Amino acid sequence: MSALFPRPRMEVAPGAVHVPGWLTPGQQRRLVAACRAWAGGPVPIRHTRLPSGGVMSVRTVCVGWHWLPYRYSRTADDVNGARVAEFPEWLVELGRRALAEAYGDEAAAAGYTPDTALINFYDGQATLGMHQDKDEKSSAPVVSLSIGDTCVFRVGNTATRTRPYTDIELASGDLFVFGGPSRYVYHGVPRVLVGTGDPATGLRTGRLNITLRVTGLQDSS
Repeated sequence: MSALFPRPRMEVAPGAVHVPGWLTPGQQRRLVAACRAWAGGPVPIRHTRLPSGGVMSVRTVCVGWHWLPYRYSRTADDVNGARVAEFPEWLVELGRRALAEAYGDEAAAAGYTPDTALINFYDGQATLGMHQDKDEKSSAPVVSLSIGDTCVFRVGNTATRTRPYTDIELASGDLFVFGGPSRYVYHGVPRVLVGTGDPATGLRTGRLNITLRVTGLQDSS
């Protein structure tokens, strides 16, 4: 988008910023192709089983570090024991550009070095309950990218899963960043709007959500 027509930007809460249409169609296609490759292994995409015995309706694959409730590991000990795919430098750069776009702080963005990505695939029935992203040892912002079907994204507060919260729609190409006072807000996806995506992204159905994070962990391997 040109400087004459700047991207709309909305601060949903302090530190929680929504930038619609941030990813170009080409960037979306590249991300879909990358996610499709990661979904095939070395650790395949799967429905995560929770300690309670429940199974998440979204399917997840990880890059850099493997998330399993409620910790990170270099190896997928709950799947096949394999080491997860390496976190690519181009994804670090994308995260930095996203942070600069959301916060307008080039210096902070330059120091942002995500080392893991959680990639969730939502079919038409998948949802994600209200939760906090708090398994990381770092309080650096989380960068969230959406591709495919639009979803209802619920942004809550830092104290409880219940109200007050705000519902917004995240469409294909949208960027959402939460950091600072909103780093540990409860958030979730109560609904996906089936059939709202554009197959030109490379994703015929469903929704991809890619969240870039800084684990704050040291590799002991």
